[in-house]
Amino acid sequence: MSLAIIEQLQEDGRRPYAAIGKAVGLSEAAVRQRVQKLLDQGVMQIVAVTDPLTVGLRRQAMVGINVEGDLDPVADALTAMAECEYVVMTAGSFDLMVEIVCEDDDHLLETINKKIRALPGVRSTESFVYLKLKKQTYMWGTR
Repeated sequence: MSLAIIEQLQEDGRRPYAAIGKAVGLSEAAVRQRVQKLLDQGVMQIVAVTDPLTVGLRRQAMVGINVEGDLDPVADALTAMAECEYVVMTAGSFDLMVEIVCEDDDHLLETINKKIRALPGVRSTESFVYLKLKKQTYMWGTR
C-alpha cells in the first residue's frame, strides 16, 4: 500500500490525501498517517524539483575523481560544495562520481580547478560535460 501512495505522490507531490486515498482504497487519515511514517523513516522526501536551465544554471557535468587514500574525507568535502548535487563512491575507473551544476563554463572550470582538484587526496579528475539531457526521472522508487 505504501508503494501505491508513493506512486501517487511521484505523479503529483501536491495531490490531496483524500484523492490519494480514493485511488489506493484508504481513508484520508490513513494516507496522512502513512505519508508521515514514510517521511519520518526517510523512505521518501517531498520536494520541489527545479529545471537547472530555468534558474540560470546552464552548465552541468559528471566528474569522475580518483583519490589517494581514504575516500570519506574527499566525499565529505564534495558534499559540502553547493555545486555538487550528487556524490557517489564507485567501483571501477573512478573512486567517486560527482554531478556538478553551475551557472556557466567559467563557474564549472572554477569549481573543478579551484575547488575539487585542490582537495587533499584528489589525484585526478575527468569531466563529462552534459550537452543535452534526454531523460531525468524520479520514478524508480516503486519499480
